[in-house]
Amino acid sequence: MEIWYTEKLELEKGRAVSYRVTKTLDSIQTPFQKIDIFETQSFGRMFTLDGVTMVTNKDEHSYHEMIAHIPMMSHPNPESVLVIGGGDGGTVREVLKHPSVKEVVLCEIDKAVVDISYQYFPECADAMKDKKVIHHYDDGAKFARENKGRFDVILVDSSDPVGPAEVLFKEPFYRDMASALKPTGIIATQAESFWYHGDVISSLFEFIPKIFPEYGYYYTTIPTYPSGIIGFTFLSNAIDPYKVTPDISRLPKGLKYYSPEIHKAAFVLPEFAKSFIKRKG
Repeated sequence: MEIWYTEKLELEKGRAVSYRVTKTLDSIQTPFQKIDIFETQSFGRMFTLDGVTMVTNKDEHSYHEMIAHIPMMSHPNPESVLVIGGGDGGTVREVLKHPSVKEVVLCEIDKAVVDISYQYFPECADAMKDKKVIHHYDDGAKFARENKGRFDVILVDSSDPVGPAEVLFKEPFYRDMASALKPTGIIATQAESFWYHGDVISSLFEFIPKIFPEYGYYYTTIPTYPSGIIGFTFLSNAIDPYKVTPDISRLPKGLKYYSPEIHKAAFVLPEFAKSFIKRKG
């Protein structure tokens, strides 16, 4: 009998996506969420939280490279980086490809995400064992609030705005992150798809201009996420994302998705998306 995993998050809107599963590898319920690990025919191993796809072997690089390298290549000298969420380790892995980095603080609310990633996704997770990585298992909003002026770059590698991640899409959290930045700091946050989630993105850009003088929205393509793309906010007190020219001499080796050309192109939006994604000026 064939087994198919169907992501049902968008089902009430008439949308779903299914993948043929060759084997169920693990399934656990944590105090925060349900974690499932599948082997799939087309995308290799798949990691889901509460029935929503987070990571697959085949396409994780397009997400992790873009959430990390756009802000890291935009900052003149990123030394201290905070990753909120991101317990699979892929974002940490990409951050550590920059030799200027002295510390990476991983703040993940659910330690089980890290533990199961070590077991099933070592190509991502083993980066979290690096001596530069400091682990905190805590609420990301609380951690940002308690670490004022500490970080050059903050990356919010969150799930969708439901359950434990809902607070990460609210104005108080963005104000807490702003206070945790150094003067030239940059934030990048997972910010949904402009095809499916215009209401969520629009709500973000209602308050973002009140907090950050420089801001933007960019995206990457990823087939296992709803609509095949996922976007990110770019937020800063000092760095205009639309004026950044990546320094090729700082480009990490062996990347599969990010390039200086992709960096520039990722901020170019279709006309319909411009109606709810604000740009300064």
